[in-house]
Amino acid sequence: MTDAPHLSNDPSQGDWADRMEQAVLDAAIQRAPALGWNSRMVRAACEANGQSPGDEELLFPNGARDLAALLSRRHDDRALAALAEVDPKSLKMRERIARAVSARMEAGAADLEAARRCAAFLTLPTNADLGLKLAWETADQLWNWAGDTATDWNHYSKRAILSGILIPALTMRWFDGRDAAEAFVARRIDNVMAFEKWKAGKDFDAPLRKAADVLSRMRYGAKTDPA
Repeated sequence: MTDAPHLSNDPSQGDWADRMEQAVLDAAIQRAPALGWNSRMVRAACEANGQSPGDEELLFPNGARDLAALLSRRHDDRALAALAEVDPKSLKMRERIARAVSARMEAGAADLEAARRCAAFLTLPTNADLGLKLAWETADQLWNWAGDTATDWNHYSKRAILSGILIPALTMRWFDGRDAAEAFVARRIDNVMAFEKWKAGKDFDAPLRKAADVLSRMRYGAKTDPA
């Protein structure tokens, strides 16, 4: 499911639901090239696993959105499994991010036709929120693998920037091929590194501190030193 855990707290039912979700996802990947990523595909994938409409509603209350989330998270897991063979500390940070994005692109390319249909589904206005959420999830996992430990606003800015790279990079990988996508990622990382170099040493919190000081003076008056 996209947002909520399984409704039952019974571990055995949870295990069944997890297994069935993955089985239905397998069937969806097979059927998406012909049917597209939609409710018809969800029903066909559920029927292939002997699931009634009631079972479908229990497992996938959000329909094709839930399967899109499952597909993205499977690809995330596949990418992380591939990256587990790489020591990120042996690479420069820009190399880590390039390697991580490449691994994620190839993880999805293993289900290329289904990934294309799912990408088209996520571009619909009604699904844009889910696409952004899944990109953020992916960016978070890739940054964690790369060794990011930031806990301040940099934690969020890094993931926002990487999400902005991932969405077009994955789209290019699905529709334009690996070479075009890899070249795009390299250019974007160069842009980000140039920005980080420019940003280094600049105190972006200074305007906020100044504004807070002005507001404090307006409320409490100018601070005077004791005689």
